[in-house]
Amino acid sequence: MPQKIILDVDPGHDDAMAILLANASPEIDLLAITTVAGNQTLPKTTLNARRVCSRAGIHDVPIAAGCDRPLVREQRVAANIHGESGLEGPTFSGEPDVPLDPRHAVDLIVELLMASDGDIMLVPTGPLTNIGMAMRREPRILPKIRHISLMGGAWGFGNQTPSAEFNILVDPEAARIVFESGVPLTMCGLELTHQAKATPDIIQRFADLHTPLGDFAVEMLQFFASTYRRMHGFDGPPLHDPTAVAWVIDPTMVETQPAHVDIETHAEFSYGRTVVDLHDVLGLPKNVQVATKLDVPRFWDLMVGAIASYGA
Repeated sequence: MPQKIILDVDPGHDDAMAILLANASPEIDLLAITTVAGNQTLPKTTLNARRVCSRAGIHDVPIAAGCDRPLVREQRVAANIHGESGLEGPTFSGEPDVPLDPRHAVDLIVELLMASDGDIMLVPTGPLTNIGMAMRREPRILPKIRHISLMGGAWGFGNQTPSAEFNILVDPEAARIVFESGVPLTMCGLELTHQAKATPDIIQRFADLHTPLGDFAVEMLQFFASTYRRMHGFDGPPLHDPTAVAWVIDPTMVETQPAHVDIETHAEFSYGRTVVDLHDVLGLPKNVQVATKLDVPRFWDLMVGAIASYGA
């Protein structure tokens, strides 16, 4: 049976590709898309999720807007990477034809989990505010969550500070709730996602599809590539978020290592760091499967195949 998931996103170019991958994959039953403030403000990330679904003809998946700021800290966005709209590159005309669900994302997450038999996975690809808030509001959902596959963190250097990756840095307090929840968790951090670079030859594969969604992917990735080239000197933008979806589709595509992971919420210079004890020096319980290696050719075959499946 397809794996039921709730996809929690902050689109964002790579979130957009994660939506398209999840919806196209027969291995996944996409129950809902929930949005959170992250790459841009909540109104923008929510509009972008609706725009992506409208462009792809995804009309049967509810989209609910969630938390518009971190639990404790001041809001930060990634306009330097994703642009002022959060999804620069493609041109959108008119209002999306996919409506916004009237429920708050946290309410929808709780509702779906409480009605489940423990068969739903959560796939957060942005800050963990919605997930942390749902866990605090209704602790009875914890045993109902089959697994969490998230994009965030790093065991080495960060991409927003020397210590912290963006998704965790935006809301470390929410991340700490999630990582300490006891729910089985896979962390697709920067060391994994930087293996999934959309280099020019990869972008050409999407162009060679000669389909509207192939062209849409090219428009998104070309803008994404320009900011990563300018900000980080990369030869292609890392497609961070779809790796967390790829793990759900086929866990053999991603090698993992169990480790104890803590979230730093107090230190001056390492605030937001995922403290990953890969060498078990602390002897603490291993609470996370840390993704370490991606089967890159299979990943890109999966991504291109997913976009191709939307047809002409």
